[in-house]
Amino acid sequence: MPTVGWGRDEKEEAVASAGFNQALTRQVMGTELLRVKVLIGTAALFLAITVFVDIFEPKIMLWIWHGGSRALTSYAILILFILFEGWIHSEILKNIGRGRDVPVVRRYVSAVIETSLPTLVLLMQIESIGLDKALAFGMPLAYFVFIILSTLRLDFWLSSFTGFVAAAELLAVALFDRPILDVSRNPEIYFHAERSFIILLCGILAGAVGVQLRRQFVASIHAATARDRVTDLFGQHVSPQVVERLMKEGPTEARDIRQVAVMFVDFRSFTAASRSRTPQEVVDRLDGAFAVLVDILERHGGIVNKFLGDGFLALFGAPFETPDAAQHAVTAAREMVAAMEQVNAGSDWPLRIGIGIHLGEVVAGSIGSPRRKEYTVIGDTVNFASRLEALNKEFNSQLLISSDVRAAIGEEGNDAVPHGQVAVRGYDRSVDVWQLS
Repeated sequence: MPTVGWGRDEKEEAVASAGFNQALTRQVMGTELLRVKVLIGTAALFLAITVFVDIFEPKIMLWIWHGGSRALTSYAILILFILFEGWIHSEILKNIGRGRDVPVVRRYVSAVIETSLPTLVLLMQIESIGLDKALAFGMPLAYFVFIILSTLRLDFWLSSFTGFVAAAELLAVALFDRPILDVSRNPEIYFHAERSFIILLCGILAGAVGVQLRRQFVASIHAATARDRVTDLFGQHVSPQVVERLMKEGPTEARDIRQVAVMFVDFRSFTAASRSRTPQEVVDRLDGAFAVLVDILERHGGIVNKFLGDGFLALFGAPFETPDAAQHAVTAAREMVAAMEQVNAGSDWPLRIGIGIHLGEVVAGSIGSPRRKEYTVIGDTVNFASRLEALNKEFNSQLLISSDVRAAIGEEGNDAVPHGQVAVRGYDRSVDVWQLS
């Protein structure tokens, strides 16, 4: 009986889904953290204002609380609320560190506790200044702070629940001492019910806004996850610049003609020297040399288009247009030659580098079969750069450039040594070749 298992695509999809869920959880926890910080700041500001009024306008506090004990109680409530939110803040940070979400039940419990703060203060004000004055004062408006901030929870039902708790508690407080609940005999009930309904409606609208924010987060995380997958898939096989273009333009068949400085790099006599060494030694030596050269290349705006055994093809000006591509290529080549001399000084296997650079038009784009493509450049410019690099063996040189490159770099090439008209394999006529030190 065949074994049932996941294919590679299914495993990759599972990994991507897990990564997406983790990213979404971090985003939700981040907005929750922001909500708690705002609540702490708001409560601290309200406490500071209350203390300021108590110090400089004690008559106002006396009118509201009719005594110092209730004022102190309000201070204690605010301080306890700040401590409670501080505890929630620390719990969220712990869950973020563990990569876990806050339990749903805990979210609803905290919503009840937080939304009940205005209710508790309102009950104290009713006891001090009476029901009508307390309801006409500012505390009923404090419910909107919690409803607005509930949007940061990115949960429709949690925001709606916050609006429901606020509406129900305000209505219960307003009707607590009303012996008659008949609207025809007591029309004020309609007034209080309408106000509570508006608060409930605000909670529902806040939930709708939260859902929209969540959808935007989901879309952005999907895009970022897709980008990460492409980068992980291609980032170690093609240059970061090519990955950037693939992500920006998508899987397009577009090709363009552009001016590119093409560089071929090869290690002289590498094949003969590698025969006396193990395959692992050969790979380690190549990896070490390539790491140095590619770092220099990328710092000067070039990309490695493909590795060719003991060498590689590099481009300046593709896939992104680069001003002064020839100058960048020559500067990078000089630095690469100098860097290899330093590397060889501390190695028991010195490598002699050969570089050829030509400037001209190429066709750049994705080329290949319908099932397998690669980003590359094609044209006579590429072929001539390859032939130019091969001439290093004939001249016992390390860096050769074409007359087009020599003209493009201007004074930077004043030290160039002309080799005159040189016959190049595959070309009918001789061409000018220049050597740089």
